[in-house]
Amino acid sequence: MFQTAFTLTLTQFARTLSLPERLQRSPLRNLTLEALRQRNTALDALFYDVKVITPEEAFYLSGSLAAEGSIMVVPPSGGAQIVLCETLEEFALRGGGDAKALAVAGIGGSALGAAAFARNVADAIGAPVAAVVSGYGLADIVTEAFGGHFFFGHLRGLRPLFEMLDDFAGRPQFGATDKNDSETAARTSLDTRTVRALLADPRFSFRLLAGHSKGDLVISAALHELCKQDQVRAATLAERLKIVTIGARIAMPPIFSDVVDVIGEWDWFGEMNSRPFISTDQRIPHAWHHTNTDLAGHLPVTAVLKNILATAPISEETQAAPVLHAVAEPGASTAETAVPPSSGRPMRRPATIDKIREAFSEKTLPDIPPRQHDRSGEMQPPKPH
Repeated sequence: MFQTAFTLTLTQFARTLSLPERLQRSPLRNLTLEALRQRNTALDALFYDVKVITPEEAFYLSGSLAAEGSIMVVPPSGGAQIVLCETLEEFALRGGGDAKALAVAGIGGSALGAAAFARNVADAIGAPVAAVVSGYGLADIVTEAFGGHFFFGHLRGLRPLFEMLDDFAGRPQFGATDKNDSETAARTSLDTRTVRALLADPRFSFRLLAGHSKGDLVISAALHELCKQDQVRAATLAERLKIVTIGARIAMPPIFSDVVDVIGEWDWFGEMNSRPFISTDQRIPHAWHHTNTDLAGHLPVTAVLKNILATAPISEETQAAPVLHAVAEPGASTAETAVPPSSGRPMRRPATIDKIREAFSEKTLPDIPPRQHDRSGEMQPPKPH
């Protein structure tokens, strides 16, 4: 617990040091949101395993805690440092092609929580992971007023409606900011658009999508948008993608059949935001909603993912059967049951250990010096570690 407290304190201290620079752009907006962003960082320190983030990385991320849409390359523990990217092009240039998984966290939406969750995933697969920051802005304040924290699964269309408030207030734009696609921008949030853009880009070859809490909803929305805009690409991804939702059962597009829904035995919060007609694939005993291994009742993300990939590994060749994932009758039970292959659940694709190692081969990030920027806002220029 000491390491968690140390990481949080260091992050908040470094964040305070960068406040004058961030106030040079949109001072009223940043002053209004700063206290809430600090609160959300503290929430993420409780709900995520932030002790896996080194002090150097915590200091590095402190100025960009709320940079919605920004992308991180998160290698496994003991490897290279986290790389923070503003755009898809920078992500591709600085090692994004090596990422074999895409992770999206929820709860507070801070970069610290997103990095901690992504590192748990990276430790499970032994390869770099891409992570998208959800951020916290004016749209989130309005969503909270309608109970967004407690009913995120049932208010999926509310937050994007208020994204225009952030744009009007002059927030920095990161990730996928295609202003020409105004129709998509009007109905999806920036983090969702960034996840969709990453999945649609043929330069990136993800084999695993992992989400926690509200992050499951972001992944679902991104996949639904991708199915509407590029059915061919969506079908290609559905053949090889394994999706693991943690802490909430959210409906995915029917063509994505290889979905594993994981929830804690004591996770009433996750159950409240889950779709009742989706059955639970793995119910973790004595686990609640948080993944912080320093606290009792945690859901061990790394151990759970290792177990899932060992028992139902990822195949890159065999196509998945077109089984509907989230179209069961609304009266179905949410209790964990042993489901035979013929019961409507997707057939697990066989794979050898050589294929698994090839899919999640250990690679290191290229030693590319960070770009120098002369701008202010949520994202700060990358600093060497």
